[in-house]
Amino acid sequence: MSVILSASVVRVRDGLPLSASTDCEQSSGMQACRKYFKMLSRRLAQLPDRCILKAGHYNINFISSLGVSYMMLCTENYPNVLAFSFLDELQKEFITTYNVMKTNTAVRPYCFIEFDNFIQRTKQRYNNPRSLSTKINLSDMQMEIKLRPPYQIPMCELGPANGVASAFSVDYKGAGKISSAHQRLEPATLSGIVAFILSLLCGALNLIRGFHAIESLLQSDGEDFNYIIAFFLGTAACLYQIWLRQAQGKAPDYDV
Repeated sequence: MSVILSASVVRVRDGLPLSASTDCEQSSGMQACRKYFKMLSRRLAQLPDRCILKAGHYNINFISSLGVSYMMLCTENYPNVLAFSFLDELQKEFITTYNVMKTNTAVRPYCFIEFDNFIQRTKQRYNNPRSLSTKINLSDMQMEIKLRPPYQIPMCELGPANGVASAFSVDYKGAGKISSAHQRLEPATLSGIVAFILSLLCGALNLIRGFHAIESLLQSDGEDFNYIIAFFLGTAACLYQIWLRQAQGKAPDYDV
């Protein structure tokens, strides 16, 4: 049976879930797909705006626009044209209901959970294609998919969902695996790079001045030992600041 199982609305820049529908199936394949949902949500900024991930008997389809991604999980035989038409409806309704400022400033997961009502109603319509076919025109979506087909994400780009090889992982020639540590990193911004370089230079300068102070102290009694401590504390503070920036560059892990 070809059906839509669940859908989520996720912010692209950090993977924050804004709204989601619930699913009742608890099979091992579904549990693995939920983990792939999380992994994809952390990489949305690096992926094209229309993608498919084939995960065994299930497909994960998503589209992204204006900093928000609309994701769905369906059975493998669910038609692509219906899947992306469903996501397109979610996108249009969400953009109409919530402005960009609200989505950009949201801080709590699922802060637009009331949108689940629309997701559920739309999911029920799309799970009954006989009545749906007379209400929507799929020709435009069919043409769009034909002209610009969705990018199919190789499973090896995500790595294993459970820390071990997935039961339906496929090896792709010429495609390297990305470690989980790298998957969680957000792209560096210009301000972040400048701050990193300045902190590194300040730390190096304090370290050099500290060694010069030690040399002066050994040669004469005029140098105050407190200066030496201050220079090395400054170096430690700069290194700690670099470590903090690196830690903040990791995307938070949300349940999707």
